[in-house]
Amino acid sequence: MPKAKKSGKRKKFDYSRDRKKLKKQTFKKYNPRIENTQIRNAWDDNKSTTRNLQEMGLAFDPNRTLPIAKNSLLGEDKVTKAPVGIVTKPYVVNQLQEEADRPEKDSKTLSSDLMEYVQYMMREHGDDFKAMARDEKNYYQDTPKQIKRKIIEYQRCHKEHYDAFVQALAAPPVQ
Repeated sequence: MPKAKKSGKRKKFDYSRDRKKLKKQTFKKYNPRIENTQIRNAWDDNKSTTRNLQEMGLAFDPNRTLPIAKNSLLGEDKVTKAPVGIVTKPYVVNQLQEEADRPEKDSKTLSSDLMEYVQYMMREHGDDFKAMARDEKNYYQDTPKQIKRKIIEYQRCHKEHYDAFVQALAAPPVQ
């Protein structure tokens, strides 16, 4: 029986491969960085991924955790049992639940140029969006709907500024 063609060939060292880079790549592949701080702090490198998540009360495979009843042809339903693990680190789930319950802070802001643009348009034209679209300061040739959207966005992102600005517009000029 014939041998494989290159089985007897002598192995040569590949000088073009960066061994340091290869080591880093394999380390990254087998020990990935866990982004979530609660899970990262409770993680045990000596245990498998499944075992770690099971101890934290989390699911590695949702199909095994929440099985679906399978209908057989005979009419009997087979219910597969989910593996029951002992949760030794319940504080991880509690911390994740607390984090999920916290309201998300809206961090979107508008540029100062856009804020000045919106204030100028409102100061000059009030609620007349068509006049705003025809204004000479409308450099980007925004349509009335686009300008209206920008005003609504300004109102949503900077509520206090918008309210103060509207009150200043409504107040009679001081003489």
